[in-house]
Amino acid sequence: MATFVKAQVSSLTASLLDFLTTLVCKYVFHFQVILGSATGTIVGGIVNFLIGRNWAFEARQGNASRQALKYLLVWTGNLVLTTTGVYLVTHLLGLTNYVLPKIFVSCVVGVPYNYFMQKKFVFIS
Repeated sequence: MATFVKAQVSSLTASLLDFLTTLVCKYVFHFQVILGSATGTIVGGIVNFLIGRNWAFEARQGNASRQALKYLLVWTGNLVLTTTGVYLVTHLLGLTNYVLPKIFVSCVVGVPYNYFMQKKFVFIS
């Protein structure tokens, strides 16, 4: 249970940086929503890997390069799922605000995909 809680703290930290990056990209640098969302996902992914490896899953003893490659595969799936989900929710429903769809999609993808893939595939002992 402690691993799950630590992984959720890691995920929340990464998500906050993801959302902050997305907002800065959109409102400061005037990126399109999808590009800003993808950029935020990249930042969040890097942060989540580092926290996950070093603290949440305590997997420092594992081969960092191998873990990073596995994480990249899982993260790519997350990027595709999140970006596609945000696009579908905003465009199919005709929404102009992308923030709530991004929160919704991130939560839907978070535990069932990210947590279990990291625990069972990326950071296995």
